[in-house]
Amino acid sequence: MFDKILIANRGEIACRICETARMMGVATVAVYSDADSAAKHVALADEAVHIGGSLPAESYLKGDVIIRAALDTGAQAIHPGYGFLSENPEFVEAVTAAGLTFIGPSAKAIRAMGLKDAAKVLMQGAGVPVVPGYHGDNQDPEHLSGAADTIGYPVMIKAVAGGGGKGMRMVETPADFGAALESARAEAKAAFGNDAVLIEKLIATPRHIEMQIFGDGKNALHLFERDCSLQRRHQKVIEEAPAPGMSDEMRAAMGQAAVRAAEAIGYAGAGTVEFIVDGSKGLRPDGFWFMEMNTRLQVEHPVTEAITGIDLVAWQLRVAAGEALPVAQEDLKITGHAFEARLYAEDVPKGFLPATGRLSHLAFPKDARADSGVRAGDEISPFYDPMIAKLIVHGPTRALALRKLSAALLHCEVAGTVTNLGFLGALAGHEGFAKGAVDTGLIARDLEVLVVAPKPQSADIALAALAAAGLLQNVPPETGFTLWAPLERSVKLHWNEQEFEPRIRVLSDKAHDVVVEDQVVEARLAGGRWLLDGQVAPHVAVTGGQVSVFTQYGLTFGIIDPLARDSMAGGDATLIEAPMPGLVKLVQAKAGQQVSKGDRLAVLEAMKMEHALLAARDGIVAEVLVSQGDQVEAGAALIRLEEADDADAS
Repeated sequence: MFDKILIANRGEIACRICETARMMGVATVAVYSDADSAAKHVALADEAVHIGGSLPAESYLKGDVIIRAALDTGAQAIHPGYGFLSENPEFVEAVTAAGLTFIGPSAKAIRAMGLKDAAKVLMQGAGVPVVPGYHGDNQDPEHLSGAADTIGYPVMIKAVAGGGGKGMRMVETPADFGAALESARAEAKAAFGNDAVLIEKLIATPRHIEMQIFGDGKNALHLFERDCSLQRRHQKVIEEAPAPGMSDEMRAAMGQAAVRAAEAIGYAGAGTVEFIVDGSKGLRPDGFWFMEMNTRLQVEHPVTEAITGIDLVAWQLRVAAGEALPVAQEDLKITGHAFEARLYAEDVPKGFLPATGRLSHLAFPKDARADSGVRAGDEISPFYDPMIAKLIVHGPTRALALRKLSAALLHCEVAGTVTNLGFLGALAGHEGFAKGAVDTGLIARDLEVLVVAPKPQSADIALAALAAAGLLQNVPPETGFTLWAPLERSVKLHWNEQEFEPRIRVLSDKAHDVVVEDQVVEARLAGGRWLLDGQVAPHVAVTGGQVSVFTQYGLTFGIIDPLARDSMAGGDATLIEAPMPGLVKLVQAKAGQQVSKGDRLAVLEAMKMEHALLAARDGIVAEVLVSQGDQVEAGAALIRLEEADDADAS
């Protein structure tokens, strides 16, 4: 076994490899870019080496720099993770030439599966079923159109290089073929530098089922299947293992085909053989065809680990170190059911646009496995994939595992960026998905019902107001009392385009009433937890000017500073006054200073909140009437302004 390995990757997979290596007593070296200098994977590794700029081309794709880092730190092997250089045969050859071990397949095996058309020819020769289609070298448009006619419409045009749905077009009639071909070629050329395509028969009710295989260079075995049919624009969203509706007969046939594929190229390490399956008449042994092989560990590998009890990364290290396969095929068994959901920072209502932001709060439920490369305080940067985590659950049956997935998604707490949590929750609760009636078109067909914006309830607004006012913890007993009656105050909030102004009546340190649009919400502290109208309140997080209420997959309210608005409302006001009693926390204005409308002049702390006092107009600070630390009454004059002309005249 190796003493030390270098991980040529970042994010959650780098963290995942670090954790397994530590359990095996293997030291790890992380590499990092400028953007990742304080990343989680850097903190987890035993050593870390800076390799360049924030863009992948300046760092994680620089094979020579990574190899040098391995040699300089005394690492004996390089684990590529997935993505970046994981399927680059030239990198594999360079690693080997440097006297290091590549934890993965050979360059020859990667090349054999690198182009879809050549891979399909190879698989046909190995007796693996292949989708009817044209995979030849003749790329003349008329020849390709004739091939489509022979195959029979509808057909799929696919780029022979790359993946992720790029260079892929569905064509339903001969009249549409020419335009679709031109478009697919242009996209493939831009994405992969190769505009060659293949033509395949379109499967009417397609399911994407893949087999996890593992080889030692001579022999191979499979660790059963994963269903990855829940996709959006050819990107996987939720994966599961085993596949719903899978029969023993079909599993055996698919497994044998996947093993033949792996052994045909002398495969070593973890890999995945992907099949397209016709789900129109149920799963049957004659209804699946080879699609492609991924010559690396897959993002969704944890669901296979959950149902088999196998640590696939540990197997990778053992086989790369020269060991044979740890078990025989007959020793492997399926236990229960598992799901994986990919949690992303993305704006779903705006077309699933990737989002950025600093994670002010991040917490995962304890009864789910969360593979994550970020922590609270980390930034989702624009340079890399915006994945926050993979949530993995396991249960004795599919129905129970799906219930666990729904609960895990509902109890994820993310603040600081928008996420796809609500979308994932809607998918987990989809009636067809619950029945196992899945295919790759499900999300596209039902997108409207899956993307539904939440609506804050009165209790959510009340809780946000209490959190914004600082009344949920460490409040002294006398807070909010006057001699005659409970003190009432308003808090202004906004959520999307809506504004709310709930009124808080502070009854004691353990009891508040909040009036939300004429509805009274009773907040009471009992047993160390707040109850809203008798129901346990969800968790909240307050950061800066925002309150996140962790219900309905997360509702983020903005806090509207009424003093900032009030101080500017008069337009011609010469005095900045305190609208309520408070502590002068900060004075930024100085006598004689020229200011513009909207400039912050001071900060007042009132009712556990900080409020910026802004200049109501352009002018010059004539007088500063308070000092930092002063306690002032409502209406007290704090700062006096005068117009520039007035100052000159004096």
